[in-house]
Amino acid sequence: MEMNREGALASVLLGLLQCCLASAAVEIQASPHPAEVGATLILSLSPPPSMKRGTWTVGGSLILNWEGPQEAVVPSYSGRATVNVLTGTLTLSSVRVADSGVYVVQSTDPQLQASASISVYEPISNVALKANQTDFIEFNTSAVASCSVSSGSSLSFLWMNGSSEVTASDRVQLTDGNSSLTVVNVSRYDPGPFRCRVSNPVSNGTSDPVSFTIIYGPDNMALTVNGSLSVGSNLTMRCSAQSNPPAQLHWAFKGDSLNATGPLLELYGVTEDQSGPYSCVAFNNHTNMNSSIDSLVTITKSGSQPQAADVWLLSLLLSVGILFSLHDVAVPSIHGRL
Repeated sequence: MEMNREGALASVLLGLLQCCLASAAVEIQASPHPAEVGATLILSLSPPPSMKRGTWTVGGSLILNWEGPQEAVVPSYSGRATVNVLTGTLTLSSVRVADSGVYVVQSTDPQLQASASISVYEPISNVALKANQTDFIEFNTSAVASCSVSSGSSLSFLWMNGSSEVTASDRVQLTDGNSSLTVVNVSRYDPGPFRCRVSNPVSNGTSDPVSFTIIYGPDNMALTVNGSLSVGSNLTMRCSAQSNPPAQLHWAFKGDSLNATGPLLELYGVTEDQSGPYSCVAFNNHTNMNSSIDSLVTITKSGSQPQAADVWLLSLLLSVGILFSLHDVAVPSIHGRL
């Protein structure tokens, strides 16, 4: 009696061991994986077994079972699911996103079990970028842009500013799963062009670019004076300002407006009376802001300061005069000795 019990226990343990070994020795290979919506998914076993019966399930729900040449398909998979009754290969046509899940094949002849996680994705189409507005006054408004698709599942969003990736910061916010971009208080350095790229494991797409027009300035002015600062010479003053749209430039002398506009002020045959402070005034008619810069110009008479050549000649003449004086003193003393 004891021997029979031990034999029965050994048989059970051997069966469990064979089941585990068989299960470990077989794996599911999916093609294609990941799969696109509408594709035909094939789940085969490797190495291919010789099967007499078995079942396929996904997420714990039965797809079909078979024994010998006979198969029974669950009505919800009728017309889409078939099985190779010899190898256990499952073919599932016209797959949907809902077909994603963990697929399990089981058999008692031979003893085996294998599972695989399968993902089905809808391809991406028609990526579009929409902005709340495209014209901004610097530091006055925030730019908001959203990215959308006509179709697609399991979407990942990436924003580009020119060729650089946009990342979150104090001024940049990425929300709604990164599908929305907010640039807080847009500046002149935020014109774009902005694009959004959308991807999933089976497809990707990029939107058309959107650029912003940033109104700013005038500021960061510069004024240069070119030419000789002497009476009778010609002078050119050049003024610049950072501004969008370009600033209107006006000139003033000693606080009084001159009949001159634009970046250049040209003075011909200047006189001493034209010495004094010159101002360039910039105005942006979109921001209604103005800025100015001054330069003090001093016109001097020609030759009012000794040139280097004149100083050298004067020194030479003084030296020659001293030599002649010494010669006149030395000559009488010699004659006196004679």
